[in-house]
Amino acid sequence: MNEHAMPMPAYDRLHAWELYSSEMKTEKQQTIEEGKDIHEFEKLFDAIAEMPRCAEKARLADILYELIVKAPQRADYAYNEPSELEAIRALRPAGAGEKKPLPSLDVLKDKLAGAWYGRVAGCSLGKPVEGIRTNEFEPFLKETGNWPMHRFILSADVTDDMKDKYKFPLRERSRWMVDQLSGAPADDDTNYTVLAQLLINRFGRDFTPANMIQFWLDMQPKNAYCTAERVAFTNAVKGYLPPDTARFQNPYREWIGAQIRGDYFGYINPGDPEAAADMAWRDASISHIKNGVYGEMFVAAMLAEAAVTTDGDVARVIETGLKEIPETSRLYEAIRGVIGDFHAGVSQEDAFKKIHEMWDEYTGHGWCHTISNAMIVAASLLYGQGDYGKSACMAVQTGFDTDCNGATVGSIVGMLRGLSSIPEYWTKPFNDTLHTSLFGFTLSTISDMAEKTLSHIPGLN
Repeated sequence: MNEHAMPMPAYDRLHAWELYSSEMKTEKQQTIEEGKDIHEFEKLFDAIAEMPRCAEKARLADILYELIVKAPQRADYAYNEPSELEAIRALRPAGAGEKKPLPSLDVLKDKLAGAWYGRVAGCSLGKPVEGIRTNEFEPFLKETGNWPMHRFILSADVTDDMKDKYKFPLRERSRWMVDQLSGAPADDDTNYTVLAQLLINRFGRDFTPANMIQFWLDMQPKNAYCTAERVAFTNAVKGYLPPDTARFQNPYREWIGAQIRGDYFGYINPGDPEAAADMAWRDASISHIKNGVYGEMFVAAMLAEAAVTTDGDVARVIETGLKEIPETSRLYEAIRGVIGDFHAGVSQEDAFKKIHEMWDEYTGHGWCHTISNAMIVAASLLYGQGDYGKSACMAVQTGFDTDCNGATVGSIVGMLRGLSSIPEYWTKPFNDTLHTSLFGFTLSTISDMAEKTLSHIPGLN
């Protein structure tokens, strides 16, 4: 060992989420979609991507990152997508910020319990098949008599011959199937909802992005965070502050990670979608930009509306969510397209087929992007028409990020209709128990968390 040699990381042992140079193709696609003019050095992305992991590759990626930051916007770019809150608000459509009165306490309790249980059940519906692609998922569901999807996937569905038939490790996932559970398993989709409740306990409703990123460092190990969240976590460890934790060398900055974190901010702002979106922005800005931020604001605002909607109007819930994001954004345009197709009479099958045509589920970027998955959420809500099982199953059977979309749709429908409208089939398997990976809070009672939510709602204390 040469004690005078410069120490270097073991690049082969770093996860791709922690090594910017490993995601050059994703960075290239992300940068193009943001409208940056990078035509002069597009080939550099591919050349660096083909290099083996090494110090030289990392240095070249650093140089390329500097070029990306300095690159101008294309003159013909059709969208205006700021990441700062006031700039986002300035580009909202008419009618944003409208507040509505709370329902009765009994109704609100039922709705909050429905949202919590709906999120847990929807997440667990999709968790065993997270990462499967539809070329295997659809045949598997048909083979097990679960197409169209209408129930949980069970360990008994996975026979020995399926291990060879399907590349996806179904047998390994059986430990997450509901007939093998004593409670809902730990998952990032539910960890973040519990984390948000604990955050409000500690910092109150006026928490800052800096409070949130520090809370991340305090409450979970690094390996609990994925993609953009992992980048933000490691950036924070290195001393970066929000919003730079989201911006610095983060090729996942518009992926779905923030969209799955906004539910609790909707739960504690019933009838006030603007306040819900404000909190969601504070959370999202530590790890995401542009449409990655809008996704969380959209979901939080939908939940705030669903909390005070008593006529089951799913379309109005979606419209309210859209009012809190820029109408000049790609996300707004995409959800408008889903709504337009629904009202034009496009069939459920064709609506989801169109999403698959627009987004390639066989690439990480297409599979995990905010927009592709938000479109699935919106379509599942519209075509599910407030039926919990139908809506959640639709969100999962479509593929892409199955547990995330099942959780979000389940949360919104649960809030809209209340726990009393969710058949016991979907809630009983969890024994009112949720496991998490949060330090000191590895086991939670779902009903207790729903009850605690009430203490964070203004006007009820």
